[in-house]
Amino acid sequence: MAKPRVLIVQHVDWEKPGRILDNLQECGLDTEITNIVDEKKPKLPRSRELAGLVIMGGPMSADDYAHHPGLKAETKLAKAAMAANKPILGICLGHQILARALGGTLMRDQEPEYGMGPIRWVGQDDDVAMWSKNTDVLHWHADQVTLPPGAKLLARSQATKVQAFRLGSALGLQFHLEVTAPIFEEWMQVPSMVGTMKKSKIAKMRDDFMKGMPQMQPLADAIFSAFAARCSTQAAQLAAA
Repeated sequence: MAKPRVLIVQHVDWEKPGRILDNLQECGLDTEITNIVDEKKPKLPRSRELAGLVIMGGPMSADDYAHHPGLKAETKLAKAAMAANKPILGICLGHQILARALGGTLMRDQEPEYGMGPIRWVGQDDDVAMWSKNTDVLHWHADQVTLPPGAKLLARSQATKVQAFRLGSALGLQFHLEVTAPIFEEWMQVPSMVGTMKKSKIAKMRDDFMKGMPQMQPLADAIFSAFAARCSTQAAQLAAA
């Protein structure tokens, strides 16, 4: 059997795992980063070989199999990892892929969310430590999902009813806690991210992001360190088998 590792699925170069990867590495976990979004028949490890699965964000829709056929394989992998009780973390697009794999429905946002904005925590979870009922986080999405059957709603916002959910070993986050200052700056240099935003709007986004960092970072570290600990437990069990 291959050495247990955490598979991180990216969709575009600039949506990096950031703080997620930092916490996995701090736990001494092996990781593999891959991008199979445009592959019709991608080679993916078997779910039973994984210590954990992370599915990152991206600009495409979670059900756009025609233009990005690899999304279908990602959805199947998420289902298999869930069935095998592997730790799974979905971020933004990954949250939507995970929700669809578990029975949720994808829909277009009436009000796309970009930049910093509040979410309201409505549920407790062992991996989500809350210091406040409301937290400002980084949003960047034009789609959202319904809550998968049996899942526990953890957070919502005015425009998005499902901002975070837990179902068994799977945690979905519609927002971006993984983004560090250098990654955010990279986003601001990507034409498809900023679109037709005026320079003044981009400057305000930078300012808002930096102001929100002191609140986001401890929340990110709590959630991602808990996920890394789950992956460490899974890796130890695989190594001992």
